[in-house]
Amino acid sequence: MEQVIIIGAGPCGLAAAVECKRAGIDPLVIEKGPLVNSIYRYPTYMIFHSTPELLEIGDIPFTTANEKPTRLEALNYYRLVATRNDLRVRCYETVTAAERTADGFRLTTVDRFQAVQTYECRRLIIATGYFDNPNRLGVPGEDLPKVSSFYTEAHPYSGMKVAIVGGNNSAVDAALELERAGAEVTVICRKPQLSDRVKAWTRPVFESMVQKGRIRILYEATVQVITEREVHIVQQGKTLTLENDFVLSLIGFRPDRTLLHALGGKIDPESGVPVHDPETMETNVPGLYIAGVIASGHHANAIFIENGRFHGKLIARHLAGQLQSDG
Repeated sequence: MEQVIIIGAGPCGLAAAVECKRAGIDPLVIEKGPLVNSIYRYPTYMIFHSTPELLEIGDIPFTTANEKPTRLEALNYYRLVATRNDLRVRCYETVTAAERTADGFRLTTVDRFQAVQTYECRRLIIATGYFDNPNRLGVPGEDLPKVSSFYTEAHPYSGMKVAIVGGNNSAVDAALELERAGAEVTVICRKPQLSDRVKAWTRPVFESMVQKGRIRILYEATVQVITEREVHIVQQGKTLTLENDFVLSLIGFRPDRTLLHALGGKIDPESGVPVHDPETMETNVPGLYIAGVIASGHHANAIFIENGRFHGKLIARHLAGQLQSDG
């Protein structure tokens, strides 16, 4: 039986694993994709909003020649952290079921070869992110092959008519890259203006492209229907039809709380935050902890790497005392 298992090898899961090792606990980390899968799935040429020191875990310096690190630099950095700390990480293995036992928890997993494994542990940390759970538009045609909630790079859209749904950083960044690659871009924003969280250095560039007619933006607009060759939109009561080749639905993500619910974890109905002790990150289920964005509520952006990385220290300190008292 494992002392501690961590589900999720994102930055916050890795941070928890590093802190556990420092506390004398050697946790097993189970990850359904590659190491830091969420960062791997970011746009290829993405630059972080954060400075490198705000992404650091395990007291290992994150060095970059630039003010803000790139996706590639982040991937290199978190691989270094995992290697330097000799973390036990089982990648490409998905936890399909979780249950409580008399001594702790039992997990069932399936790996990329469809082999089923069973693990038991005394304490469990859920550090699953949200990047695999995009918010849905909830409209007919959303599941067409031309619609995607993930933007990787602009090249495949060159010469295409692309509709981007959203008004935050991901939508603005994608629109600028697509325009430079020769796409005909229309941004569909349900609010009367862009989000306040759009980067200060990006907003004027985007607004300039709109003023010059290089990018079209429709404010107070929502998608009604997506078809093979069109997108039907309602803007301030008027129906618009756009010729369309691709739709990028960049409207955010939500945490996956399937395992938390299965184990009896409760959610505050008003805030959407899982019930937990903020001093230890232990949930209402004894021995079950949460780390990272899963600890956020209805506003998933309230927790990210910059603050979620500190959950590991709280958990490890509490775990060390708990396991010691267990004998």
